[in-house]
Amino acid sequence: MLKENYKAMERKIILILFLIGLVTGIQAQNERKFVRQGNKYYEKALLDTAHLDTAQFNKAEIEYRKALDKKPDDQKWNFNLANSLYKQRKFEESADKFKEVADHISNKTDKGRALHNMGNSLLMNNKLDESIAAYKEALRNNPGDLDTKYNLLYAMNLKKKQQEQQKKQDKNKDKDKDKNKDQNKDQKKDQDKQDQNKDQKQQQQPQQSKISKQNAEQMLQALENSEKKTQEKVKKIQALKAQSKKVEKDW
Repeated sequence: MLKENYKAMERKIILILFLIGLVTGIQAQNERKFVRQGNKYYEKALLDTAHLDTAQFNKAEIEYRKALDKKPDDQKWNFNLANSLYKQRKFEESADKFKEVADHISNKTDKGRALHNMGNSLLMNNKLDESIAAYKEALRNNPGDLDTKYNLLYAMNLKKKQQEQQKKQDKNKDKDKDKNKDQNKDQKKDQDKQDQNKDQKQQQQPQQSKISKQNAEQMLQALENSEKKTQEKVKKIQALKAQSKKVEKDW
């Protein structure tokens, strides 16, 4: 009886293990199905050379994420996801994903490729110093990669041009400052000249207030005439008074 029960239990255990294996196999097939579908969208987008088909790359991204939900540590699928992000011009996200891939793989050639693409993402995001560092690290892992060497030189030349342009802009700023200083000097000279003219006018005003010789003579003549008239009036008054006295005396 015990032996029969043990055999029955053994059959149950085998059946359960078989079912687990079957589910795992189905899940693996579903994951690969998502990846295969993602690859189809990706390849279809690459066929359109007239423009960047971001819609197809977005579909590929969605399929890769479905697969990674089931198997998040698969670095090949993560690499594909990063590529689909890059093709959609999501450069910041793709740079982070390529770095994540590079940090989790030990194969130097594959690590170099991930770092190369990380450098491309950083370069497209105008992060020159970071892209140069990524290309250099890629070459340490994969020294013979000519594409990485070319991109490294391109990024370094681009940085050199930007530095030269910045120096030129700074030089122009200095020239503008000097020009402004000269303008300020000229304005100060003009202001000083205006102040000088103002002082001269103020000095001239008392001179202009002085009586001219002709005016003085006219005023003196007027005073003399006035005095003569006054004297004549006084004489007339005195004569009248004398006459009145005389009358009184006679009377």
